[in-house]
Amino acid sequence: MPMNLLEPEPTLLPEDHPDVPARAALADGEDPRAVATRYPAASLAWATLARGAYDDGDPVAAYAFARTGYHRGLDALRKAGWRGQGPVPADHLPNQGFLLSVLALADAAAAIGEDDEAARCRTLLDDADPQARVVLQP
Repeated sequence: MPMNLLEPEPTLLPEDHPDVPARAALADGEDPRAVATRYPAASLAWATLARGAYDDGDPVAAYAFARTGYHRGLDALRKAGWRGQGPVPADHLPNQGFLLSVLALADAAAAIGEDDEAARCRTLLDDADPQARVVLQP
């Protein structure tokens, strides 16, 4: 497949990103709050907290957790060379915490009436990877 020379290369968070051990801890059944405490730079831990709060009917807490995961993910992506545009593949496991945080932020923002932010988050998710919603489904 020919490359589009006008589009940036996909950004892949490194395999040693904090989301990797956080994913393992969550898979082992550890409490997401304990995981976020041990790996505060792990977007996946914050996204998990956000989704739990949202599912429990607390969109304000979900919004706060998701925003934290979103910002931690932005920091990591920028460190990996991302400049605010270009692909962030959802099938790359270390990228998923950021993308899940964006999805959780969109849902929480919509739930508290921040419709413009919800739309911006959904656009960011779709621009990062048009298949993200399919890849990220539970």
